[in-house]
Amino acid sequence: MRIEKHPILSFDRSSKITFTYNGEEIEAYEGDTIAAALHAAGVRVLGHSQELHRPRGFYCAIGNCSSCMMVVDGVPNVKTCVTEVKQGMKVETQVGKGVIK
Repeated sequence: MRIEKHPILSFDRSSKITFTYNGEEIEAYEGDTIAAALHAAGVRVLGHSQELHRPRGFYCAIGNCSSCMMVVDGVPNVKTCVTEVKQGMKVETQVGKGVIK
């Protein structure tokens, strides 16, 4: 699901890229955030709460909450709602607080 028309914003969808999410190839547009690209691909659960393990999705979209934190290219705790997707990027669901290597 993507916003196709907006009264104020315009979207440049001329450059498609691909990245992987949990090993699955996902198509996105250059300039998308990771969370927006995943949402457009039908991924609604981005993580789970720390204590009760309830599903978390695309929530604030401005980097204030922790609902969208994932492991990106091996780096944990990346806020995917404000991180631009890049060609070949490897995105993985984060379990718990993430493991720093």
